[in-house]
Amino acid sequence: MLSFFDGLRNLSMLSISVRMILAVLYGGVIGVEREFKRRPAGFRTHILICLGAAMTTLTSQYLYLHMHYFTDMARLGAQVVAGIGFIGAGTIIVTRQQRVKGLTTAAGLWTAAIVGLCLGGGFYEGALFATALVLIAELLFSRLEYRMLDRAPEVNLYMEYRDRDTLEAVLVLFRELNLKVLNMEITRSTGSEHHNACAIFSLRLNKKCRPEQLLSALNGTDGVLSVEEL
Repeated sequence: MLSFFDGLRNLSMLSISVRMILAVLYGGVIGVEREFKRRPAGFRTHILICLGAAMTTLTSQYLYLHMHYFTDMARLGAQVVAGIGFIGAGTIIVTRQQRVKGLTTAAGLWTAAIVGLCLGGGFYEGALFATALVLIAELLFSRLEYRMLDRAPEVNLYMEYRDRDTLEAVLVLFRELNLKVLNMEITRSTGSEHHNACAIFSLRLNKKCRPEQLLSALNGTDGVLSVEEL
């Protein structure tokens, strides 16, 4: 433990102020990365969640140490851990292409709440290191994740196409590129000119075929209206 924080571990006006200020700073630092990526839960949301969690722990300590309510001090904090899920769930969406987005933001909100609980309890070292590790995960590990996805042997594609002949041409293209179709889901057109048929493919790539090359070949196929990686 860092001796620098020893004088701030007891519940006093100074320690309360420091914990709340640090909750605002740490929550804001975590939220800045999400704000830059234009996520719905960004800078202010992370600050409020971290600060609220810190206040929960501080309230528990105050009730036990000063008001002498002999209850479990961890009870309020436990409710934060479980209750933050409803905010995290609000950031997770499933797109029209059945793609799930917002999981990283939801996990960041949950972690910001835990950081707030640490600060409210005076565990400054844990909050500091957790914030640093969250930034490393969001800023550095995301690049590693993108590289891993780029070299992944399997890919999922969502494609909108005009008619059955187009679908057959796409399957022929897969055979020419020596790609294995692991799974295929097709939604037939309703007959309206505003509703196109769509398909979701799970493909196993070979070493000579990159996802970018595959997307380019599909976009150049006559009858393919749009295609994107899931």
